[in-house]
Amino acid sequence: MIAFLRRHWLAILSHVALIAVWWLFVALGDVPKYIMPSPVETIASLGQANYDWVNNTLVTGAEVFGGYALGVVVGVGLALIFSWSATLNAAFMPLLVSLNMIPKVALGPLFIVWFSYGIGSNILIVFSLCFLPILLTTARGLKEVEPELIDLVRALRGSRWQIFTKIQLPGALPYVFAGMKVGAILAVAGAIVGEFIASDRGLGYLMLQVQVTLDTAAMFMSVLLITLVGVVLYALVLWLERSLIVQDARVR
Repeated sequence: MIAFLRRHWLAILSHVALIAVWWLFVALGDVPKYIMPSPVETIASLGQANYDWVNNTLVTGAEVFGGYALGVVVGVGLALIFSWSATLNAAFMPLLVSLNMIPKVALGPLFIVWFSYGIGSNILIVFSLCFLPILLTTARGLKEVEPELIDLVRALRGSRWQIFTKIQLPGALPYVFAGMKVGAILAVAGAIVGEFIASDRGLGYLMLQVQVTLDTAAMFMSVLLITLVGVVLYALVLWLERSLIVQDARVR
């Protein structure tokens, strides 16, 4: 814990400073609660049991993590396939980029029609938002490996799987995690977009409900919990990046 604080004390200090500025702005500016509640009033909204904070947070978290995991698997998998076949890459990569240009807000109602109403549709919306950055960066990373090194392993009768696991993947890891970081940010946005379009659960749905009653404190709390879900996901990606890249460096 002490090592963590020493490593991240500047980041912690900046967050504390932001909360302090927020509280001072509301207190000194005499800002009405319905416009901007204080941090204390925002946290106090967690005591309203009718908002079912725990369940709604778990629903949004399931959508974010589920769609993101699917995006990582599909993105990295397609990048690997495209690195093995120039024909498939030339045929399908431009198509995937073109399809990704479709606004996800427009796809939301179609996902609901095709895949029913609920968490499943929102997971697909999250996936559609976050998988392309992972695919593009991973594909770029796999191409950055020196061709001479791959030819050498092939000359030594190394299998395609050995080339991938021993050469291509370790070399592409920085690119993979760069895409995963971008995807983590987009995953949170995708879940909220899905809940805004059509959902009866989740923090995005809750925000729409409290907007009607002008319960701004609950809206702020929803935003904070959504942010917390995203921070947890991003922190896990950073931890995984540090673990794998450091471990790979030690092996080398």
